[in-house]
Amino acid sequence: MSGFDWAELLEAGLRGLGLRPDEFWALTPAELRLMLGSGGSAVMARARLDELLQAYPDQIGAKDDG
Repeated sequence: MSGFDWAELLEAGLRGLGLRPDEFWALTPAELRLMLGSGGSAVMARARLDELLQAYPDQIGAKDDG
């Protein structure tokens, strides 16, 4: 596939974002682009973040099967 510098993206994901390899490879290119700050149309406001946190709360104490 052309258009992607996979070595650079992998380094940005692992070193820059602190992702594990399985987390990196599970992302779509669009998700990775957003995480690296080079995609999307606008910065998320705090109110939207709060809405997402309400809708998708962290599961503290959930058993890790990994």
